[in-house]
Amino acid sequence: MTEARPQELAQSVLEVPAKAAIFLTVTVRDGAEQDLREALADVPGLKRSVGFRIPEAGLSCVVGIGSRLWDRAFTDLPKPAGLHPFVPLTGPVHSAVATPGDVFFHIRAIQPDLCFELARQLMLHFDALVDVVDEVHAFRYFDERDLLGFVDGTESPEPPVDDVAAALVADDPVFNGSSYLIVQKYLHDLTAWESLSVEQQERVIGRTKLSDIELPDDIKPSNSHVALNVITDADGNERQIVRDNLPFGRVGEAEFGTYFISYAADVAVTEQMLTNMFIGNPVGNYDRILDFSTAVTGCLFFVPPAGLLDDPESYGTPAVTEQTTEATHSSKTDGSLGIGSLKRSGSK
Repeated sequence: MTEARPQELAQSVLEVPAKAAIFLTVTVRDGAEQDLREALADVPGLKRSVGFRIPEAGLSCVVGIGSRLWDRAFTDLPKPAGLHPFVPLTGPVHSAVATPGDVFFHIRAIQPDLCFELARQLMLHFDALVDVVDEVHAFRYFDERDLLGFVDGTESPEPPVDDVAAALVADDPVFNGSSYLIVQKYLHDLTAWESLSVEQQERVIGRTKLSDIELPDDIKPSNSHVALNVITDADGNERQIVRDNLPFGRVGEAEFGTYFISYAADVAVTEQMLTNMFIGNPVGNYDRILDFSTAVTGCLFFVPPAGLLDDPESYGTPAVTEQTTEATHSSKTDGSLGIGSLKRSGSK
């Protein structure tokens, strides 16, 4: 029997960059865990109902589950190996905070009305079960730029191979096709940022502003954003994550920000990037971008395979035993799915 590939089991993690998105973080009310678990099965149907109106708009919705909710609502299932509460970081100057979040909805499309309608239907569906703790309406800005004026996501993995390897778990006996999601909302001090010259801004980021070319190593500072987001394994291979960042803002409130969203097969890769940024590499050599961008939220979620939302019981202990037995008798003993190696970091 041919094994399903991770991308065939996954939720809509690997989508083309959207022009609009809504990021919804909610907490689940005490006593509502079982009802919430059952209600999650209806999310794909709600997405289809809304998206059917304009199918070419590419509406999608990814659902992430937090560690504390997993411990409350999915006690009959094995806990994903990389799922734990977001680890706050306190550096010499800046901090990455941990904030509440039980369920995360990543809604995206090429136009905002579909995102809005799906978000509205989701909140109607989960009424009396959850409380919204963070809601961000984001948009694509010019040629993939953030509000700092730089292209965001240049080194994201290239489909159809590298992004699968970077974002989707491929070697778990239960949760193949899953992913680990870290999200943070950053607020920018544009007044301070725009007081810098273009050359100074480029040294903070590590790329040229207009042409988006990485600065040479002898010019690029060691505390630039690009330099500190290169993660290598023991063999010297650079590790990747899949970002889907988008800018957001409210001009009347002078609120300007970037919503950081990272999908990874190995959550430790994203966590090491954040450690480099906030603690520094070496310690004290923190990411200079943090002098202009403040993280005001921080959450970690497990993005289960699509089938788990519909039928979580099938991922319980009996399924683990059966899949482990099949794996033992499989002629493919190295666990490889032939989806390529990790060669580049998902740096800005």
